[in-house]
Order: sequence, then C-alpha cells, then structure tokens
Amino acid sequence: MSQASSTVDFSLQIPSYRQIFVPLAYGTRIAARLWLPEHATPAPLVLEWIPYRQSDNTATIDAMMHGFFAAHGIAALRIDLRGSGNSDGLLRDEYLAQEQDDAVEVIAWLARQPWCNGNVGMIGISWGGFAALQIAARRPPALKAIITCCSTDDRYRDDVHYMGGALLTDVLQWGSGLFTQLGRPLDPAHVGEGWLSRLAGMEPPLAHWLAHSERDAFWRHGSVCEDYQAIECAVYAVGGWTDGYCDAILRLMQHLDAPRKGLIGPWTHVYPTWGGARPGN
Repeated sequence: MSQASSTVDFSLQIPSYRQIFVPLAYGTRIAARLWLPEHATPAPLVLEWIPYRQSDNTATIDAMMHGFFAAHGIAALRIDLRGSGNSDGLLRDEYLAQEQDDAVEVIAWLARQPWCNGNVGMIGISWGGFAALQIAARRPPALKAIITCCSTDDRYRDDVHYMGGALLTDVLQWGSGLFTQLGRPLDPAHVGEGWLSRLAGMEPPLAHWLAHSERDAFWRHGSVCEDYQAIECAVYAVGGWTDGYCDAILRLMQHLDAPRKGLIGPWTHVYPTWGGARPGN
C-alpha cells in the first residue's frame, strides 16, 4: 500500500452487499452487487462496469473498494456485463455498442431508485476505465463524473492488440484468456444451471481482432479520440508510468473540454491504492 493509504480509518463498519439483478429491455437481467450506506440515503452512487465475475474473480477487491464507498456515505454498484458472470446474454467482444447501450439503460435505472439521489459516477481500471470513457461519451444525463484508470482514448494506437500498427504478442494471451473466462459456469446459487446455452453461442474475440489489422471502423468505435467533445462530465484520468496506457492521460488533458484532472504516478497496471513508490509496483 502507498503511504497515503495509512491514513484510512479501518475502524469504519463496512456494509454487506446485496445481490440484485438490474432489469433491461426485452427481459435481460444484469447481475450486480450493491453496497448501500447504513444512513443518509438516498445517496450518490458509484458504478463499476466490468466482465470479471463478481461471485469469485474480483469478490475480495470489490468488497474492499465498494464497501469503502458505502462506509463513507456513497452507494456503490459492481456490474457484471451482459454475458459475463451471472448476467444474462452473450458477451461477444470488448466495448460493443450493446455494452454501451446497456450502460446507458442501467444508469437511468439507477437514478430512479429510492436509494440513489440521481447522481451517478463511474470508476474503473483497464476494461472498466475504457468503459467509463466510452459511456461518458454517450452522455447519460445522470452520469456526473468518471474516474478512468489505466485506459486509453484510442483502441488501435495503444491498446493490447496493436500498437503503432504492429501486432502485439499480448493479443494472443489476452484473447485466449478472455475467451476462456467467458466460458466458465455461472454461480448456481444465483442463476441455476442454465449456462450451457452461453457456450453454444460463444465466439473467440481474438478472431475479430486479427481480422482488423488496420485502423478501421472496428477500432474507431469506442475510441473517444474520435470526438473528445462528446464527453461533457468531469474526468479524472489516472495511470502509472510503467503502465502501457499512461500516454492517453496526457492526450485527454490536452483535448478534453470537460472539467478534467490527470494523475500519473510510480505504479503499473493497478489502482494507485494498491501501488506505491517502490520497486515492483
């Protein structure tokens, strides 16, 4: 932990989460874990939008981060994207229009709930950081601010697939890892045994990435550098000097017209909370 984290009051009581399902159009249900402050509701809410299996893969860190928000009077919601974790549907690739459509619908639903005061923020690292930028560019009315960590404004220029037009070896690791993760079974405690239909519809995202070796419409989609002015909410862009995405923070500071702040520190592909000014971070 960094030195700043030593000032955190660990005596605060961390509320337990509630397992909920957010209803979308046409009957799709999105699995979510909700942390609410024990007092002072309705409250502002922080949303994290990622596909990384809240029931097991990120359960510990989710409870630490979102429980901390709730202990400080801010509601927090951790979403599993459509087709990931315990959510309905299929996840066919990164950052599809469907993912952003779902997010706009979820944010509107959150703003209407009695425990939310209508003000929603987003926080995310890596996929979650990308998503926060892309969803901000859609301008959902209730979204007031985002924290985007270890992300980029340009999916082709400096993501894990291509960089400067060169195919990266990381694309094979990430492509196979994502595909394997999406095929894991759902948690029967919440959704029963109906996950085999997901396997039948799965496609390897790597095939899509390799089919688009140039900066075409496939990569321009989700690249907020195509229209920086589409983002109107406040942006806090965070990254580490040893992370592959730190250049994007400088571009965001240069080109965004919205209220903005950047932070680049001596850590890698992690939240600053878990990094620190020492070797190996």
